[in-house]
Amino acid sequence: MTKPIIVANWKMNTLADQARRLVRRIVELSAEQHLDSVGTVVLCPPFVNISIVRSELTDTAIELGGQNCWTEPYGAYTGEVSAEMLRAVGCSYVIVGHSERRTIFGEDDEIVLRKMLRAWEASLIPIVCVGETLHQRQMHQTWDVLRRQLGNIAQHQDRSRAWVCAYEPVWAIGTGIAAEPEQIEQAHLYLRSFLDGHGCSHVPLIYGGSVNANNAAEIFAVPNVDGALVGTASLVAESFVAIIRASHDAHRTTT
Repeated sequence: MTKPIIVANWKMNTLADQARRLVRRIVELSAEQHLDSVGTVVLCPPFVNISIVRSELTDTAIELGGQNCWTEPYGAYTGEVSAEMLRAVGCSYVIVGHSERRTIFGEDDEIVLRKMLRAWEASLIPIVCVGETLHQRQMHQTWDVLRRQLGNIAQHQDRSRAWVCAYEPVWAIGTGIAAEPEQIEQAHLYLRSFLDGHGCSHVPLIYGGSVNANNAAEIFAVPNVDGALVGTASLVAESFVAIIRASHDAHRTTT
């Protein structure tokens, strides 16, 4: 296991005071447990709370990320946020291609690729999400879907540019039902082989989909899992820090 990367996606949650209290508690617990020595932790709050969270992360090792960005650096795109704007307010990472962006807002593979390239132009590290729906899995289309979603990205990848690949089976997002370890192992083995075969052996491969404090250790024990993209469980400081702890323990076990 490479050094773990744990990403908190708060989605459309937390008002200003809630965000402040949550990040303060995460910082406090992380310091108490000495969890800043291994790996990377990224917090992705709603856009309106980024500055609040950034102010609380001063003098910590925790990174800041955006939940999304648009494909252009500026212009008449009402309601959108550019990668350059995220960088300007202190972000180092940005999530692109999340299943909710694909399914609710109709973003396709081409849009995801353009967002990834824009993130690179803005000196952000894109966290690129891929994964199949329940119907696609039941129709035995998982590998076809993953190959399609990563195809253009792998062709445009640049070893001088960092990025993260997040496998998030859509049927496990927000359902409370994580994929079984065997299912995660099969998917991550396929993705690791695909990435390595396209010159992306440097790309961390993380899992997202109902990760919580109770199943984190089991998930991190799966081969080729380099971290997690955490949704609901990241909204409670104690559960999120427990996931960070589990990733650190797994890393120490394998190194």
